[in-house]
Amino acid sequence: MAGRNYTFVTEFFLTAFTEHPEWGLPLFLLFLSFYLATLLGNTGMIILIQKNRRLQTPMYFFLSHLSFVDICYSSVITPQMLAVLWEHGSTISQVRCAVQFFLFTFFASIDCYLLAIMAYDRYVAVCQPLLYVTIMTEKARVGLVTGAYVAGFSSGFIRTVTAFTLSFCGNNEINFIFCDLPPLLKLVCGDSYIQEVVIIVFAIFVMPACIVVISVSYLFIIVAIMQIRSAGGRTKTFSTCTSHLTAVALFFGTLIFMYLRDNTDQFSERDRVVSVFYTVVTPLLNPLIYSLRNKEVKEAITKSLRRSKISRAP
Repeated sequence: MAGRNYTFVTEFFLTAFTEHPEWGLPLFLLFLSFYLATLLGNTGMIILIQKNRRLQTPMYFFLSHLSFVDICYSSVITPQMLAVLWEHGSTISQVRCAVQFFLFTFFASIDCYLLAIMAYDRYVAVCQPLLYVTIMTEKARVGLVTGAYVAGFSSGFIRTVTAFTLSFCGNNEINFIFCDLPPLLKLVCGDSYIQEVVIIVFAIFVMPACIVVISVSYLFIIVAIMQIRSAGGRTKTFSTCTSHLTAVALFFGTLIFMYLRDNTDQFSERDRVVSVFYTVVTPLLNPLIYSLRNKEVKEAITKSLRRSKISRAP
């Protein structure tokens, strides 16, 4: 640091996709429609689960919380991204950037934990069906979800405090859609080794730990399914897990691409597209995945539509 001039950064300028001005309005309208559909789809899923007695099960209890978290998760990112597109770049203070990073980490961590909990729920349902009711009691469900929220808050708080005790200097431009950790670390001046180690250690307790839980749960599920003699029985049992597996593949696949790899290079157009996928598209797809690939949800939607038609009939 001695003998060098540093301009310390107190605000950041987000510029994602602004190098193509002609894309501004089409992308704005596209992402706005995605956001509105996300709010509508996830809110509808929550209401459907609350009103339909057949969906008052542990799996749908966890799914309702996943839908709620997806609404919050998308609301943290998408409005900021829409402002960037509308204004061809958007300035955000360091405080607002820290708040956004905390909320993003908080809700993304909860999303990871909930998907891991849902994998454990499927493991109990398939491998220990006779004990399912006694294991997945209301107290156990509330405890698991509460633990997910507490762990998510702890991870988000510690990572945010650690990241924003660093000094940022030089160019304040972030060619990304929101205040995320990899682009922020590129603006750090001075030694950040200890802070980066702390951030990485706490990241390990979220994504890799959840991936291990999900992998082990489905390993036991696959073993249990293979022991079923009839092909129809195997297909029926596995079909109860396909919606969750699809959601896991979409969410964790994009997160692994972004965070469990070398981030020393500058962010490319591909990186920004991938970030849009896990922040904007995945929360939109989750209610569609669980409604289109789940017989119970489709039946509940059909009954709700019939009731609404009957109530409107003269």
